[in-house]
Amino acid sequence: MAQTDRKLNRNSAAMTEGVSRTANRAMLRAVGFKDEDFSKPIIGLAVADSDVSPCNVHLWEIAKVSRRRLIDAGAKPLLFHTFVVTDGEAMGHEGMKCSLISRETIADIIELDARGHAMDALLGIGGCDKTIPGTVMGLARYNVPAVFIYGGTIRAGNHNGKPVDIVSAFEAVGAYSAGKITEAERHAIECAACPGAGACGGMYTANTMAAAMEAIGMSIPGSASVPAESDQRNAVMSDSADALMHCVFNGITPRQIMTREAFENAIRTIMALGGSTNAVLHLLALAREVNVELAIDDFNHFSDTTPILCDMKPAGRYVMEDLHAAGGVQMVMKMLLEEGLLHGEALTVTGRTVAENLHDVQVVLEGQDVVHTFDAPEKPSGPIVILKGNLAAEGAVLKTCGLQEFVHSGPARVFDHEEEALNAILNDRIKKGDVVVIRYEGPKGGPGMREMLSPTSAIAGVGLIKDVALITDGRFSGGSHGMVVGHVAPEAQVGGTIALLQDGDMVTIDSKAKLIEVDLDDAELERRRSGWNAPAPRYTWGALAKYARLVSSASQGAVTG
Repeated sequence: MAQTDRKLNRNSAAMTEGVSRTANRAMLRAVGFKDEDFSKPIIGLAVADSDVSPCNVHLWEIAKVSRRRLIDAGAKPLLFHTFVVTDGEAMGHEGMKCSLISRETIADIIELDARGHAMDALLGIGGCDKTIPGTVMGLARYNVPAVFIYGGTIRAGNHNGKPVDIVSAFEAVGAYSAGKITEAERHAIECAACPGAGACGGMYTANTMAAAMEAIGMSIPGSASVPAESDQRNAVMSDSADALMHCVFNGITPRQIMTREAFENAIRTIMALGGSTNAVLHLLALAREVNVELAIDDFNHFSDTTPILCDMKPAGRYVMEDLHAAGGVQMVMKMLLEEGLLHGEALTVTGRTVAENLHDVQVVLEGQDVVHTFDAPEKPSGPIVILKGNLAAEGAVLKTCGLQEFVHSGPARVFDHEEEALNAILNDRIKKGDVVVIRYEGPKGGPGMREMLSPTSAIAGVGLIKDVALITDGRFSGGSHGMVVGHVAPEAQVGGTIALLQDGDMVTIDSKAKLIEVDLDDAELERRRSGWNAPAPRYTWGALAKYARLVSSASQGAVTG
């Protein structure tokens, strides 16, 4: 082990040193500790491995590489498991209520396990939408030297010579219902969409958040875009362990890395990539863990001043493995840095600054069309717009990927549950010009703020994606696209205006003016409010009931702490 004046086991010494800790050491000997191990730094490996999903099925196998590297570096790594609620499998039914809640629980698991066992450092490994922010929230909360490793993206599937992914499978439902494809073709897409391990391949939530963690400095440079089954994966695991040991020796902690400037770097990067609206929710929550002031309104500045540089699914053509081949997140960050749009002085887990990490990165745009130039971007402004108005006084989130500036006004078609809306879409009851409203799906009302990928994919599948808008106090998968507005706050369950809407009310969404409103005056809204009563909670016991009681507004990150 390298020499340092720092006491590397200064946390775990409380558990392992002295006569009074005889029984503690006896327990640890049963799991493999020897005399010489008690003076080593104990490093927790928080791994979200699971047979439940392709995003996480491989994580324990790759975690072994990091574990071996840490042992060789003179540390004592101890594995503990977090857990997974997989959005693609939870989508469209009650299970999706558990997804966002899992983010909070993962953070709690890491904090409690690390604090309970006096760990000196943490290596967090996650592979899907909520395991990324949940893990990093836990690392930030305990605030010992820590590194996050993303498990990597899935390869694209192949159907009739064309790339397909999980969103292709969701959209096949609507296409089949509309008679546009046969049952045989629907089944073939289902079988081809997910060919192996890794998270959903487009610039959906997992890849967005992985890129954000690289940009914020909590993951090593170049790691976010490495595919799950790539030959480069073992190098990512080893290099991440090395970075963690550097942080241990030098006392570098998450709160030193995750500054306001680091969050701005992350937001800039996800804007340039065309990232998911869920990044708003997760970055607000993460900022709260490190006491960084970040508000939902801040996102508009970065969206207005950052073009989308990458032609990525869901609205574009390419997936994460294509971005990796083109130069990865690091190349996009180098482009942003050269334009003066990143804070190059921000510290990262390598112990170097963002600018130092990017020094040798080459920007090569010739021979590929995944990443565009600033002179000819995919879109001149970012993919995320915060809307406000009488329908969302605290804010709502519009995803603009694939859209030009637009104004959409149409009659509301109001549904109190996702399932009701999906049934109406698939049975041809939604017409051109309509605004589908799905409410009582917010953090408290759902509870759990379900993602509306099934309804948005159905709208796309039946051919209405350019003609129908959808608004909800729930949220969207990174795979959703079209005229979709989520995170409407205040939510229906607490009496937000969305709770007062009726079929036929005229709703306007104006992307340029950043406006969302219903054509009702204050007097009419107050009249309706006087007759409104909050529905009874859908759950009165268990984790969902507890979450509904504790959770904050989506405009504040839907946190429970």
